[in-house]
Amino acid sequence: MERFYNKDCDVNNLSPLTLAFMGDTVFDLFVRERLICQANRPVNKLHNLASKTVNAASQAKAVKKIMDLLTEEEQAVFRRGRNCHTNHKAKNASEGDYHYATGFEALFGYLYLKGSIERLRELFDIIIEEENNNE
Repeated sequence: MERFYNKDCDVNNLSPLTLAFMGDTVFDLFVRERLICQANRPVNKLHNLASKTVNAASQAKAVKKIMDLLTEEEQAVFRRGRNCHTNHKAKNASEGDYHYATGFEALFGYLYLKGSIERLRELFDIIIEEENNNE
């Protein structure tokens, strides 16, 4: 198991929104690290580039790219996140994209808290594969 804090965490008893809270940060960290390792850029440029990927529409698109590759367990976590009721309205995104993005973030949070860093890397590489081919 590999995590930053690395203390026991009963990931199976966490709510989908708690998992999404973690997953939002995990995905953001992947995106930011990738951008920083590509080139030294001004911070405002980094922020603008990250914002193009870390948003509900892009995350909804990303989860559709990996859906067929997810295990049954991973699909179940995604569905729990997608189907949960939030008291938050999507801003700059359709309601459908917002729910898909919440499921996507729940999946990333779940995998991170389980310590499945290698699986996260694998899924992230698939998500950004198109962009890598254009670089």
